[in-house]
Amino acid sequence: MGAPITRDTSGVFIIAATPFAEDGSLDLVSLDRLVDFYVSHGVTGITILGMMGEADKLSAEERRLVIDRVLARTDLPVVVGVSDAGLDSLAALGRHAMERGAAGVMVAPTRGPAREDRVEGYFHAVAQRLGADVPLVYQDFPLSTGVAVAPALIRRLSQDLPQMVMLKHEDWPGLTKISALRDHEATPGVARLSILCGNGGLYLPQELARGADGAMTGFAYPEALVQTVALYRAGQVEAAEDLFDRYLPILRHEQQPGWGLALRKHVLMKRGAMACAATRAPGPKLTARDIAELERLMRRTEIRLKEM
Repeated sequence: MGAPITRDTSGVFIIAATPFAEDGSLDLVSLDRLVDFYVSHGVTGITILGMMGEADKLSAEERRLVIDRVLARTDLPVVVGVSDAGLDSLAALGRHAMERGAAGVMVAPTRGPAREDRVEGYFHAVAQRLGADVPLVYQDFPLSTGVAVAPALIRRLSQDLPQMVMLKHEDWPGLTKISALRDHEATPGVARLSILCGNGGLYLPQELARGADGAMTGFAYPEALVQTVALYRAGQVEAAEDLFDRYLPILRHEQQPGWGLALRKHVLMKRGAMACAATRAPGPKLTARDIAELERLMRRTEIRLKEM
């Protein structure tokens, strides 16, 4: 059981894919392999049942199976995505995760009018239903949810809800949001907020420079995220960026809307982390040409890394 997340949590919490067999059923053996793969590359923690984990395509029973399997496989801290259209279902899944030893839960604002009073009321309700002892991550991904919020609201929620200890920052563009949140902390009495960033890691060096604590994303080369964060925190900023730049072509390729998950799962399969790259229907499926293009990028990445 990993330690609960706090306002000082840092490092790389890899967003885990959910492996499926060709028929769309859960592949729990591959889930074990995937967890071992992430651990072997030095991640700080794992985040499961996020958007990349296709949580919205899983039944309530399948979500619980994934939680139980991952938490039984690793002692690293595990954050569990529990976003759900209904508060009862959200709270029940959150309680299940925490009882099994999760380090915290992640919630995104529900889709709807992008009014900050609605979002604020929703997170107060979520926190009340989960309980004050459950560490909470605000998932800020307006490109997906359609709900953009200002830094002031995130700060107010973090101050009003002591259990909201982390921001999963995935606004785009969003570097100024990180700066604003860190500037708030110069005011006496304003509590620090852990900030881990998504967007595939595409802007990780710049996010670290703005004050982010690390990454929470699903790039299929987790070692790139781990090593970039470690070098940056050691004060080796240029070395961190040099290493990160070696991965940029394939990282950029993964960012294709609608196709990124299929690309990422194929890379994970080729790297031995899972048996099958299938996404659950309805989901993207790569053509032979897509695969050849991706595997060429993988080979080029390997060549660039050997040149270091």
